[in-house]
Order: sequence, then structure tokens, then C-alpha cells
Amino acid sequence: MNNPLYDTMFAPHAGKDTPFLYLPEGGIITHGAFVERAAQLAHALVSLSVHSGDRVAVQVEKCADMLALYAACAQLGAIFLPLNTAYTAAELSYFVSDSGAALLVGDPARSDELRPVADAAGAVFATLDAKGGSLSDVADAQATSFDTIERHEDDLAAFLYTSGTTGRSKGAMLSQKNLISNARTLTELWQFTADDVLLHALPIFHTHGLFVASNVMLMSGGAMVFLPKLDIDALVAWMPRATSMMGVPTFYTRLLDDARFDRDLAANMRLFISGSAPLLADTHVAFEVRTGHRILERYGMTETNMNTSNPYEGARRAGTVGLPLPDVELRIADADGVELPHGETGVVEVRGDNVFLGYWNMPEKTEEEMREDGFFITGDLGVQDADGYVTIVGRGKDLIISGGYNIYPKELELLMDAQDGVLESAVIGVPHDDLGEVPLAVLVPQAGTQIDLEMVKENAATALARFKQPREYRILEALPRNTMGKVQKVALRAQFGA
Repeated sequence: MNNPLYDTMFAPHAGKDTPFLYLPEGGIITHGAFVERAAQLAHALVSLSVHSGDRVAVQVEKCADMLALYAACAQLGAIFLPLNTAYTAAELSYFVSDSGAALLVGDPARSDELRPVADAAGAVFATLDAKGGSLSDVADAQATSFDTIERHEDDLAAFLYTSGTTGRSKGAMLSQKNLISNARTLTELWQFTADDVLLHALPIFHTHGLFVASNVMLMSGGAMVFLPKLDIDALVAWMPRATSMMGVPTFYTRLLDDARFDRDLAANMRLFISGSAPLLADTHVAFEVRTGHRILERYGMTETNMNTSNPYEGARRAGTVGLPLPDVELRIADADGVELPHGETGVVEVRGDNVFLGYWNMPEKTEEEMREDGFFITGDLGVQDADGYVTIVGRGKDLIISGGYNIYPKELELLMDAQDGVLESAVIGVPHDDLGEVPLAVLVPQAGTQIDLEMVKENAATALARFKQPREYRILEALPRNTMGKVQKVALRAQFGA
């Protein structure tokens, strides 16, 4: 292939008048029009002196042109670097500078604060949003075809920066092969076809919305309802015309809170997929009772895209993230990388074409987290049962070691979540003079209820060994979460660590 990513994902759609993006304001962008727009944006990038191999940093609100810019970078051979729209200019300066971006594309409304960021990093600055912007203006005047730049499957296609909760954010380098292999596997595994219409309300600065949802639909030739953000009214309105949805647990809990969401509304849907954070068992049950659908959970991360999935056909087991993908090798290992027997808790390690090439400008960190045999150390703690199903029990850094005993927060959280009046929970380790650290449970009450802490403590004493029982309890209205719905235990440790 001349350019595997572009030739696989985008080129096959050239000239097609089939719907690709249904826009919230009522417009439709066909597959063919999308490919033409990508070509115009590729010309615009060249006019701004962006070349093959250059990094293009993008911090704009979700819109069709942002997705087309991803396609343009693929066609040009530039490296796409999407950035969280919540980042401040001060935070953004690190990513632009560290990546050596040649271009920063930002929201027109933030030009005054973002232009200095680009200037300081030696990058060109351009603007883009759903209404236009300087990059859009340049693209409008360009030809609708572009001579695709030759690239290899091992060439870089994208950077995604990790959250950096344990230090400086790391730029995960994703190759064309990484993106193609994962999209192809998921398309086949989840049985997506050109007949599918996906409800897409995820952000596209994250692997979930961009490299899972969008890539799968590009690979399958289906269409997307391209919503700018989670909007329950919009999901309800569009669902009868859709066949599938990918979301985070918040999507599903909020749908369940809406009386309009029922079996009839979901009658045309064939698949609901959840990821980025664990679903509560109660949500699984309530969703199946309400709609007849069993949510499919899967597991992935920035450095690997998707690693496991519950099956499309077969048992979707609540609390698990399913089986390793067909082309992904997975093992539960000890600290030395020695595989552990089924049923034992250890670190999840994976190997396959989905695994990234390493961290940008961090060879030592790459070496730390990549085994010599090619397995990537995810840092997630997991257990695999005799049938191969994987359960994630927490992050390695979340492991609590109390008096020499290991305590896995997930075990305690499952117990806490099952208590009367508890909506959800998070368990963290806090310092203890004698034992090193002990568990502290943070509980969120269900709406309109009060938690009986004494009863919770009694149940914990009955169900848990003494060393596992939380020594302290705190009640919050809500758990701190990031934009993808993951509980931020770093924030909880900062709040209650003393």
C-alpha cells in the first residue's frame, strides 16, 4: 500500500454518496464529501508548511472538520495530536513544546491565549471550529483531491498524551499498524457493517471516541450521529434511527434515569458498548431489565487501544472486561513478568500489533514498561478466570499494602456498592503510623437516601478479613472524575490522605 492508514480507512470512501456523519443541526456529510474535505485540509496544512512526519496539535471542540483533519494528517503523513479541550493554556504549552508540534490548531474564541503558546514553542497557529476558522478558510479555497504521501505501516500516525497523574505526561506514539489492526479486529469482533449507524457522543481527543468509535465506523463504512457531547435529549431523539452506541458508564446511568428510555426506544439497537471506566453491576442488571440488552464491556488504554472485550455472541459477564482480543496476547504476571496461574491477581501485560511504539523522547520510560519479549506492562492489576475472562481489580499504584498484606480496592468497592443506600464508592490507601497504610472508603449515597454507616461497617466486618476492612469512611455527593468518567483517586488521596 502507498499509505496503509489512509488507503485502508479513508480512500475506499472516495466518491461515495452514502451518509457518513449525521450532524445535530440536521445536515448530512457523505463519505465522499468527507474524503474531499480531508483533501482540502491536507492542502491547507501544506500551505502552513506542515510536512510528512510533523506533529499537528489540535485543541478544538468536536466537529466534522476536526475529524476530517485527522484524515488529512493521515493523507499527508503528518502525526495527529488531539488534546483535551479542558486543558488550560499553561497545560497546553507543555504538550505543544514537548511534541515539537509544527502547528497548533485551536478554538477561535481562545486565540488570544493560545497564539502565545504556539509562538513560544515555535509553532504556527491556526483556528478551527464548527463554524469555520482560519484553517477552514484556507481549506475552502483548495482542491478536493490531494496526492497521498507514501508512508509505511510502522510510521507514526498519532500521539496521545497520558494523563500524567504519576508525573510528567507521556506522549504515546501510535503507528499506522497500531490503529489499523485494532480497528479491523473490533469491526469484525463486534460485527459492524455499512448498515450500522453509531450514536457518537464521545469526545474525539481520546482513544475511545477517535481510535475506537470513529475508526471502527470508517473501517466498516457505516455512519455516525456526530453529537458534540453527551446530551440525553439528543440520544433519545436519535436512538430509533441508530443501531449501536459506544459510551462511558455515565451515558448508561443517565439514560436509565430518563423515563423515555425503554425497550421500545431501543428496539432498533443491536449493540451497546461501554468502556473507559468500570460499570456497576447494578447498572448492568437495570439496563438489561429495562431494554433487554446486555451492555458489552471492553478494556483498553492509551498505549494499546483495545485489549479485551466481552463477546458479541456469548456470555457478557458483568464485572469482567471479557476475553483477550483474537490478535492480542494477554498474561497476568508477577513483578518479574512470570505468568501467574488463572485465579491469581497480578499485573496485566499485553503483546500484539495494537501495542504502541513507545513514549516520545522517553526511552528510559519505554524500556521500563516494555518487556524484552515484547509484552507491555499496563500497570493494571487483573485476574483471569479458567474461561479466560479478565477482571480488572485496580491500578498497581492503587494497591494498598497494609502491614505487609495486599489489599485490592476493587474487592472492597464491590462490597461497598452492594450496600443499601450506596450509589458508588472508591477505596484508597491512607497513611498509618503502624501498618504503613490502611483502606479508607469514600461513599456516594443514592439520591434521596442516607447511608447507614454502622450497618455498612457491620457488613464489612462480616464479609472481609480484619486487615481489609476500611478504617475510615467519608461521604461525598459525587466522586471526582476526569472527562472520560474515570474516578480520580489521586484527587481523593490529596483530599483524605492526611
